[in-house]
Amino acid sequence: MHADIPSLLGAGLLLLAIFYLGFLSIKIKLPGVILYILLGIVLADILVDNELLYFAGEIGIVLLFFLLGLEFNVNRLGGIAKKIWPSGLLDVFLSLGVTMLIALGFGLDLFSSLLVGGIAYATSSSITAKLLDDRERMANAETEFMLAILIFEDVVAPIVVAVLVGMSTGEEFTAGAFGILIGKISLLTLGAIILGKTVFKRFEIFLDRISDQDFKIILLMGIAVSYGGLALYMGLSEVLGAFLAGMMLAEIGRIEKVEQTVFPMRDLLLPTFFVYFGTTVELGNGVPMAGLLVTVLVWSVLAKILLGVIGGPMYGLSRRASLRGGLSMCSRGEFSVVIAGVAAGSLKVFSGIYIVAAAFIGMVLFEQASRLTNMVYGKPVKKKKDLRVPGG
Repeated sequence: MHADIPSLLGAGLLLLAIFYLGFLSIKIKLPGVILYILLGIVLADILVDNELLYFAGEIGIVLLFFLLGLEFNVNRLGGIAKKIWPSGLLDVFLSLGVTMLIALGFGLDLFSSLLVGGIAYATSSSITAKLLDDRERMANAETEFMLAILIFEDVVAPIVVAVLVGMSTGEEFTAGAFGILIGKISLLTLGAIILGKTVFKRFEIFLDRISDQDFKIILLMGIAVSYGGLALYMGLSEVLGAFLAGMMLAEIGRIEKVEQTVFPMRDLLLPTFFVYFGTTVELGNGVPMAGLLVTVLVWSVLAKILLGVIGGPMYGLSRRASLRGGLSMCSRGEFSVVIAGVAAGSLKVFSGIYIVAAAFIGMVLFEQASRLTNMVYGKPVKKKKDLRVPGG
């Protein structure tokens, strides 16, 4: 904050601005993520390098991935993988792999190309889930496929972040270094599984004995932040550590007890992460790598449509439902922001512009998915109801 504005006043005004934008996003039906990033861009000169904002955002993103991890105990991860893995791997190839090759073709180095691929990889879970609910499409045939893809991406994205963090150290990233990185990830994951099956096996009973809600919040945040911090200590991403911390507690019987305790803190702190990201996007020098930006935007849309068209039938969907599903998964958002946090300089600006543009394009395609599908396959024929009286 500026020296003449007390930090407490600045923090209060920022929270009021976040509240207003969150309220506005509901009214205009626009994802709050986009508005928070734009707020950060507008206030960049005031909030630049603000440690309090950065720390609040770090806690917010740790809690986001902690809550995501709660949804995936080891058995559920295995069950999802059996059905979705062919389509999930196709998604990795199209959205991450091919985008990475495009970036290499434009002359970027390996790290920058992987970063661009990572940013273009994951569909925004928050935007997609909200639109599915708002447009009453939860019962559609393609929705289960879409949610399974989102879950698969939720698992892969933290690993991508961990690899990028390992590569960003500046040292030469050899095959040996990659092997050590995978070893660290495996060790951290194994530790989470062992702790989940032993120490946290009866955690639900212990949690029930804590009557004070404040102490529960402190305990659960302590677990999430500690495991996220352990990941950082090992040279990995705090996002991966937080996800694994959630997976540890997913072994308890009723995860809603944990979720209800942590949700308020996540909702309070998560917007500050997106605001902080916005402050790091400097638009003063125009649009960097405009050709690459347009190419990646076009391909990232085509990649998700192809994922639906090819991956949907692999999952058991009709061609119509597959196309509609692909058109509905083009938004990028919170995961792209997390991955873009590793970027610097022109790549950071590139990432910010891409994320905002991809979110808007994805929302438009979601709204038009049914109409575009009908243009390709024709309007669905309504089945006539048989009103004959049985035996008549």
